[in-house]
Amino acid sequence: MRNGALVVAVAALLFLGGCERTFRDMYDQPRYKPLAPSPLWPDGRSSRPPVGGTVARSEGSFAGTTSGREGTITPAPTPGPLDAVRDELRPGGAQGPSVASITLPPITRSLLARGRDRFDIFCSPCHSIAGDGDGMIARRGFPHPPSFHTDRLRNASDAHFYAVITNGYGVMHSYARRVPPSDRLAIIAYIRALQLSQHAPVALLDHDDVAKLDRGAATPAPSPGTPR
Repeated sequence: MRNGALVVAVAALLFLGGCERTFRDMYDQPRYKPLAPSPLWPDGRSSRPPVGGTVARSEGSFAGTTSGREGTITPAPTPGPLDAVRDELRPGGAQGPSVASITLPPITRSLLARGRDRFDIFCSPCHSIAGDGDGMIARRGFPHPPSFHTDRLRNASDAHFYAVITNGYGVMHSYARRVPPSDRLAIIAYIRALQLSQHAPVALLDHDDVAKLDRGAATPAPSPGTPR
């Protein structure tokens, strides 16, 4: 009896050890590290793009360590009636849908500060901090966006800028999940301030500013090599 019990105990231990080895094989199965090369696909990449129609459920480090159970993301908001707005700058031109309108909040220093902050983060890498389309990403090979200081975009509606931020345009992707609606309005207000900084009508200036302009126009430009 004692020998039989010993045999059963040893067999049970061996069985349990075999189970753990089976699980360990599952944990340590052959796999590619992220972005490692692979000869199995024509493009040589082991990281495969998602199939068409894939909807992201989770992201980040928590998603990677919990098989997607953590790190769930909030779906992009359902586009409202202004998100698909068209104007004369959109495909279709005058024959396209009618132009919707939006109303910017009252222009305050805090609104412009918020708009500048969001613009510098999300827009300036391509559009540049001056809004002339010569951002650092564009200088490194990305297509240059148009300058905000052209007549075409100075005359564009606020709704056009709102739609472009929301839906993207050309090679620019959508910022619907990255920039909330209130910040989109703040960015538009700041874009208008940038445009005004380069095209301020003289009629809007006070006497002191006009005098400064006159003094600047009367001052001859320094000759080459002259210390400033």
